[in-house]
Amino acid sequence: MSTAECTPRVPSQPADSPVLEAALDRARSQGASHADVRITSTRHSAMSVRDGDLQACVDQQGRGLGVRVVVDGCWGFASSDVITQDEARAVAERAVAMARMSRHLTTRRVELAPEPVHVGTWESPYDIDPFEVSQAERLAVITERSLALRADRRVDHVDASLLAVREGVEYADSHGSHTEQVRRRIEAQWSVTAIEGRTGAFESMTTTAPPAARGWEYVLGAGEQVGGARPWDWDAELSRLPELVQEKLTAPGIEPGRYTLVLDPTNLWLTIHESVGHATELDRALGYEANYAGTSFATPDLLGTLRYGSPLMHVTGDRTAPYGLSSVAWDDEGVAAQAWDLVRDGILVGYQLDRAMAAELGLGRSNGCAYADAAEHVPIQRMPNVSLQPDPSGGSVDDLIAGVEDGLYIVGDNSWSIDMQRYNFQFTGQQFHRIRNGRLVGQVKDVAYQSSTPQFWGSLIALGGPSTYLLGGALNCGKGQPGQVAAVSHGCPAAVFADVNVLNSAQEGG
Repeated sequence: MSTAECTPRVPSQPADSPVLEAALDRARSQGASHADVRITSTRHSAMSVRDGDLQACVDQQGRGLGVRVVVDGCWGFASSDVITQDEARAVAERAVAMARMSRHLTTRRVELAPEPVHVGTWESPYDIDPFEVSQAERLAVITERSLALRADRRVDHVDASLLAVREGVEYADSHGSHTEQVRRRIEAQWSVTAIEGRTGAFESMTTTAPPAARGWEYVLGAGEQVGGARPWDWDAELSRLPELVQEKLTAPGIEPGRYTLVLDPTNLWLTIHESVGHATELDRALGYEANYAGTSFATPDLLGTLRYGSPLMHVTGDRTAPYGLSSVAWDDEGVAAQAWDLVRDGILVGYQLDRAMAAELGLGRSNGCAYADAAEHVPIQRMPNVSLQPDPSGGSVDDLIAGVEDGLYIVGDNSWSIDMQRYNFQFTGQQFHRIRNGRLVGQVKDVAYQSSTPQFWGSLIALGGPSTYLLGGALNCGKGQPGQVAAVSHGCPAAVFADVNVLNSAQEGG
């Protein structure tokens, strides 16, 4: 498979269809007004290498059945790792029993926004299935690049890692939807450490290649480019790491103050994730995540009026982006993938929804943001690909830098801190290049930029063009109790922010 578009097709009768139907029939017979069933199969393969030596190699697989029901306006859920018709019926009965027990605790009846019936199959695009590449071949590539870095006299240690995931979900519900889909994702990283022999001071620097919903070709530097999803030039980045880490080792600390920041997409994606992505989750905005992951300052009473940022700010939610980590054909409630606005012209105009959230807000349809990372977990509202759109006529990174008299160009993500309302935050990075009179004049270090979400996005004064747009992201966004992880991409161009408060993280103790 080599194209970014995968057209859903009507499936042949899958082997697990009788299991799904057994669960749905039993749930209906027990009084469920709604029932949905997922059979989830996952495989994770990971390896890590230090200085060319294998440290760990893990290959795990799991498969299970999850049944969710609505009975008398209450949720019920149960699961099992046994995939048989008899077990499916028993799991459905347990889910119904849980729903009836929930009546004693529930204060609001569950209502689900309607969704058309969907039948089909889908597979995320890839060229080479990572799980058809032998572990020996994967290890050879990781080790070869590690040893090449270690051979450079400016590098003292090299750490490398590789993670590949294959996730399959077969879904059916009591209203007639029946879908199958398979997603693949992959991430590779190399990190170099340089040590100053006299003092023992050290600095590390890691490749900035984002994880991607691709196959093994991504690690090889191959594959097609579609928008911000692009193959990675590993040779170019790896060849620069020794020089960059050595320069950072001897770089001066930043002088605290207010600076104009040019943020590379490899840094800005994380700021988007924390200050926009989580803040526009409707369950968080309604307070349902307060016990664990916090709330949001972007509450529903401000929808359509909250000035989130400058008029240049246009942020979308999207489950259809080619090679996006959160891209699917249908979510885990059978809702078809969509794209929509979250922030338009700097104003809050939308949220991320599942079917219950959509009904609670009085909307006609969910935008397809339900996901569970395993059969034993209930689907909850999870983040789509949340992306800042580029300026169609915007320039290159060099053009943006040329317009800055006194500032910083920040590349790569690192540590971050944000409050429980997603309002006040602090972010760092990996590379901090000083800008003077429109030119880069060398690295500084110990940089952290601090702001509030509306203040920061209000300081946005320029966006790069489509050529600067990159689909970044993470494989391990956490949420919920019990905790779940989800993979999500964030596209963005390079961007310029004026008059941002910059701290010296070493002086601050960070």
